Amino acid sequence: MSSLLHDKVALITGAGAGIGKATAQLFAKEGAVVYAADIKGLEGISADASFKGKIIPLHLDICDYSAVKTAVMSIKKEHGHIDILANIAGLISYELMPMINYDFFHKMIEVNVVALINLMTLVSRIMQRQHSGSIINMASMVGVKGAKGQLSYSATKGAVIAATKSAAKELAEHHIRVNAIAPGMVGSERFKAVLEEKFAQKINDIPFGRLAEPEEIASLCLFLASDNSSYLTGQIIGVDGGAII
Repeated sequence: MSSLLHDKVALITGAGAGIGKATAQLFAKEGAVVYAADIKGLEGISADASFKGKIIPLHLDICDYSAVKTAVMSIKKEHGHIDILANIAGLISYELMPMINYDFFHKMIEVNVVALINLMTLVSRIMQRQHSGSIINMASMVGVKGAKGQLSYSATKGAVIAATKSAAKELAEHHIRVNAIAPGMVGSERFKAVLEEKFAQKINDIPFGRLAEPEEIASLCLFLASDNSSYLTGQIIGVDGGAII
């Protein structure tokens, strides 16, 4: 462990499982005070005794905008700064166009796009006073290149990409970096649950021949959160085992 995030304060959404959980644990290993936020499933997240930082579980519905503002201001009051925001919480869907559930589509827009923008807005106000900060958004390769059977989901991730680029331009003068990660297929518990039914044949389309591990996405989050990426902003970084080549 190299203490890349020593004395940093991070807020991570979707930290109850998968990429979010792996990221929260890695950030804590590297010295950060991590507020691990999720609407449920935080019982299994904790900091190992060997971690240089710590994890503070935060039960939070990111679509409850009053609660989100209270949480952000509480973190600021407690520590005086917020250095990293990782927007990892998200909903996903798999259905052909005629089968789109528009009620769920609206909810997916609220979670994947509107709540993400709200968090960027609130946290960036604090970061502007610091004249520093890193915001990491979770996009997807389907938001870059589209996907049959995922029109509604890819539309929300395309919006995340556009929001990331626009925020990066707006916040650059304050030395706030805004980047997004666009994973391909990741071997999270949620994805493995639908893999055999819907996507088993797609493994053959990945040159690496396997799914990504959540920890591999978390490692890129760590790079973007640390000062090692101090001159990097407005980028959408694909992590897909070569699938887009």
